[in-house]
Amino acid sequence: MPAPLAHKTAGHKAGRQRDSGLVMTDKQVIFEMRGINKRFGATHALRDVKLTVRSHEIHAVMGENGAGKSTLMKILSGVYTPDSGEVLLDGKLIKIDNPAQARELGINLIYQELSIAPHMTVAQNAFMGSEPRRALGMVDQREMNRRTTEVLRNLGARFAATALAGSLSIAEQQQVEIARALVHDSRILIMDEPTAALSDRETEQLFRIIETLRDSGIAILYISHRMPEVHRLASRVTVLRDGAYVGELTHDELDPKRVVQMMVGRPLDDFYQHTRRTSRGAARLRVEQLGGGKVKPASFNLHAGEVTGLAGLVGAGRTELARLVFGADRKTSGKIWLDGEPVEIRQPGDAIRLGIGYLPEDRKHLGLFLKLSALENTSMNVLNLHAHAGVLDHAALHALTQATIKRLNVRVSGPNGIVGGLSGGNQQKILLARWLEIKPKVLILDEPTRGVDVGAKSEIYKIVHQLADDGVAVLCISSELPELIGICDRVLVMREGELTGEVSGDQITQEDIMAMATHIEAEPVPQ
Repeated sequence: MPAPLAHKTAGHKAGRQRDSGLVMTDKQVIFEMRGINKRFGATHALRDVKLTVRSHEIHAVMGENGAGKSTLMKILSGVYTPDSGEVLLDGKLIKIDNPAQARELGINLIYQELSIAPHMTVAQNAFMGSEPRRALGMVDQREMNRRTTEVLRNLGARFAATALAGSLSIAEQQQVEIARALVHDSRILIMDEPTAALSDRETEQLFRIIETLRDSGIAILYISHRMPEVHRLASRVTVLRDGAYVGELTHDELDPKRVVQMMVGRPLDDFYQHTRRTSRGAARLRVEQLGGGKVKPASFNLHAGEVTGLAGLVGAGRTELARLVFGADRKTSGKIWLDGEPVEIRQPGDAIRLGIGYLPEDRKHLGLFLKLSALENTSMNVLNLHAHAGVLDHAALHALTQATIKRLNVRVSGPNGIVGGLSGGNQQKILLARWLEIKPKVLILDEPTRGVDVGAKSEIYKIVHQLADDGVAVLCISSELPELIGICDRVLVMREGELTGEVSGDQITQEDIMAMATHIEAEPVPQ
């Protein structure tokens, strides 16, 4: 990485030492929030919350979805104003009325869902809304390109300021967001689940950038559900629960069990709570030489009462294989049998009628209808079962949704509650509920716990195992190897569009899975 970035921080002090691999310095408190309260109607989103931000520090904010993290960060970045409480910058009381004012103060928020204009250049994205002007008021494109190029060079970026943002990878677009913050002389950079869509290599590159920013004096507020990331980066952690401040931990106090108990208010004795099954039912779904797009002809079985994992590096073809099975993409070869009978799946409707469900990795764009209610989202696959002479039985649908909400512990106001306002974990449970309504024989789960807090993860794992106990054949795609190892009875591995192996029992280890995923070793899939 290049030398640390130049940074304008008043009172910046030198003299660093190493402690637990983290940079320690004479850190200066630059920002404080005291007694912050925020209501949205009857919902008390934040209650007497406090937060202290120091220079030269990565400070993690953790909590379940719905704990108030996003609301707090939006207050800090000027999107919301608090109902009460104090906000201090460099020891002086301030009021942040809007995001533009926050940027002027050096506070920038990078959302999990990047706000990139794809048809604009990198420089135009970096300076959007604050373009330098020439004497006659014309945008100074040359100056934009020059300043953006300087920032990109410091970030170690491998693309030009003149490149179209839409041509970049997700990891590169994230660097554009960081560049946007740096051209505004950022003092506090807020990052919300920044690694959610990144590969391991891209994540490591991002960590190096974050550490370089920290070394330059910028304070990083890091929101993540991933404990290894927090342990790697953070020198302090603030924990929220149900909109309230629970406590603050130093790096040396970051015991995962302690953090989880602070987040959920109870211990999680066994996060995965899974004993691998030594026996399984008959092959419920049989796939032979199924191929299409980047997926090379693949053959495998999914058995009743078994949770089968699908592992591989990003781009290995896992999602593409699942979409071929579900009929979302057109196959060019192969046959599928369900319960021993040949079936033809040309489109998702065919799969649903056969009892095959598919929960996509991008719940917001490919799964949920965010402006519709919980009732509408959960029942859309079974409306025909609750209609008489073409008229929907709304009372029956209401009762059905109410029972589902209770069974899955979904935190929503009721069947008519709008899904777009729910936390990520509750949205995922709503999407899962839609597939439970069809009483599936086969259920494909693509990244079922992405962007979901530890409490909701534990509940989703219990639902998955209950489905298997009920005889459902479950296929789980996940980029988190500990998750696959913890919940699956068997794991299939893909590499470059091809199934390269299978592990089960004691062989379900990160080493064995990665060996097959990286071409260190490849074994044929047992038939």
